Amino acid sequence: MSTGEGRRSSKKCLAYTAAFVVFQTAIILLFVLIFMKLRSPKVRFNAIAVESFSSTNNNSTSFNMTMLAQVAIKNNNFGDFKYENSTLSILYNGVKVGEAVVPRGSAGPRKTKKFNISVDLSGSGIEWEMT
Repeated sequence: MSTGEGRRSSKKCLAYTAAFVVFQTAIILLFVLIFMKLRSPKVRFNAIAVESFSSTNNNSTSFNMTMLAQVAIKNNNFGDFKYENSTLSILYNGVKVGEAVVPRGSAGPRKTKKFNISVDLSGSGIEWEMT
């Protein structure tokens, strides 16, 4: 075997190795883009219990209420979802009637984190629609 054939053989091996690396990179990239899309977490109220409620119906309707709510944060991603201290606002017809602080935490990969928060609701001059 001459030295020319040895170089040709090693160049061929290097070309096959480079083609294999490019092919594997393309497969991994395709997998990440199709199956591992980043999704927004879903935040839901699971259960709500009213702890206290009072209302007046003088010239304008007003109310005060305290409720205990179970909040669930569902993480559909393959990695942890970490969140900082947040504020949860409750609106009625676009008017803020309550607010609660959500402490920082994290939801594990493909898991749902559940926790309870206490929310104080109050409003005055709000038109209620009872159906």
